[in-house]
Amino acid sequence: LQKMDPDHLIALVTEVIPLHSCLVFCPTKKNCENVAEMICKYLNKEFLNHKHKEKCNLLDDLKSFGDGTICPTLKRTVPYGIAYHHSGLTNDERRLIEEAYSTGILCLLTCTSTLAAGVNLPARRVILRSPYVATDFLKRSQYKQMVGRAGRAGIDTAGESILILQEKDKAQVKDLVRKPLENCYSNLLLNSCKGIQSLLLSLIGLKIVRSPEEICKFIYGTLFSVQYQQLSEGKSLWDIVKDALEYLIEKCLITAKKGCESEGQDISCILEITQLGHATYKGSIDLSYCDLLYKDLKKGLEGLVLDSLLHLLYLVTPYDMISQYNPDWMLYLRQFSQLSAAEQKMAVNLGVSESFLAKKASGHSVKKSPDSDIVNRFYLSLVLYALLKETNLWTVAHKFTMPRGFVQNLLNSTAVFSSCVLHFCEELEEFWSYRALFTELTKKLTYCVKSELIPLMEISGVLEGRAKQLYGAGYKTVVHVANADPEVLIKNVDHLSRRQARQIITSAKMLLTERIEALQDEVEELQKLPSDMPGELVSSEDTSTTAE
Repeated sequence: LQKMDPDHLIALVTEVIPLHSCLVFCPTKKNCENVAEMICKYLNKEFLNHKHKEKCNLLDDLKSFGDGTICPTLKRTVPYGIAYHHSGLTNDERRLIEEAYSTGILCLLTCTSTLAAGVNLPARRVILRSPYVATDFLKRSQYKQMVGRAGRAGIDTAGESILILQEKDKAQVKDLVRKPLENCYSNLLLNSCKGIQSLLLSLIGLKIVRSPEEICKFIYGTLFSVQYQQLSEGKSLWDIVKDALEYLIEKCLITAKKGCESEGQDISCILEITQLGHATYKGSIDLSYCDLLYKDLKKGLEGLVLDSLLHLLYLVTPYDMISQYNPDWMLYLRQFSQLSAAEQKMAVNLGVSESFLAKKASGHSVKKSPDSDIVNRFYLSLVLYALLKETNLWTVAHKFTMPRGFVQNLLNSTAVFSSCVLHFCEELEEFWSYRALFTELTKKLTYCVKSELIPLMEISGVLEGRAKQLYGAGYKTVVHVANADPEVLIKNVDHLSRRQARQIITSAKMLLTERIEALQDEVEELQKLPSDMPGELVSSEDTSTTAE
């Protein structure tokens, strides 16, 4: 035990659980899972009896939302009232685990620092296994967030935190505990001044400002104006604004027309947003790749492949996800070889060929490599393509040997970016043909279920697992659900409480009412007589002639 548990974690947690809750913060995701398994291995079997029925129901729910699949680690740890919590979980798993912990079904979570900053899950005891997040030493603000979970006022009467450290970290930890919180700084200059560039584009697009002088006046009312001398390496506020405007002009997002000179300023001009700039801020497109998106969409029009969704998926795969995962070349080659001839031709046009993938898979050097961003982006597109065809997140995660949480994050990010690209295309007439395509694609990505389940998932509070249960029980449309009897619904759908049944029925009725009202408005609009009817004009002229 000393070898397996040198930090005496088991002794520390068993002083608290199962009657009270405990959080164990770990530096990595893998460490969370290992610690949860290690604690269960040495816990007394009596822990299995605590809230046994509720824990069995939780396992059933996890299995149900996982389409019959459950994480082996959770399957072993949940019976002891223990689970892990990190970004590798799916949204449904995370929600179920958080609810179970809040209600006392789970008494211990091993988690990463992301839980401290997001979810409100207090505990009687908080244990930090290390003063590191991955390889970075804890910041004071992160430390305060973590230990602040212990003994929340109004929820618990007492709380304590324990930080486990090595001798080499003792001096740094003393500083960590004693020093004041880090200062709060403006983010407008982060990532090569992306923040201030986006701000200026929005100000000009919304017509809040029309000149550099008005921009400076606006900036003087921000936190940045107080801190720019510390953050800008000696540049004046005017120079910072000028550089940001030059960047926007260079990207063809705004234009500057000469105006009359104003007091003390050598350059005075009228700023106007271009069509591309308008589309960029309307679609909330990141400035660092708005021109790349425009080029990709333009190139897509030259040979858009609509035999399948793959080409459209490539166009909406988020640029900021490209660097987050490196392809498995053997898997990549296998998936590529399963594509149709039209899909393979499309990939070759993008710059991804079978010969290149074969060389990478066999470990041979490639003299002339295609753009790595395109290669990685197309790989993520294949993941999304498989997901839309199979709709089972677990199957796709296993097929591509990816964490299921990453696959779901990819799907969610792509659905959001697809909506952004749709708004971008709506502002540019040359991309009119994309509008209907991206409207449907966004809906598919948002729900990522078989088409028959989409109407049910439009009901507030109904996710994929519940939609499948409702459909299987014979409630195939919103009308079916809206007219359901709560008692009958409870009998037909597993793990559905009376409160949840009523909420679902009420939501379905509200959705139905909204649709009926929208149709009634449309009918009334169609029945209205236009005010500029030619017959009406003639009639009034005849009347005036008669009067004369």
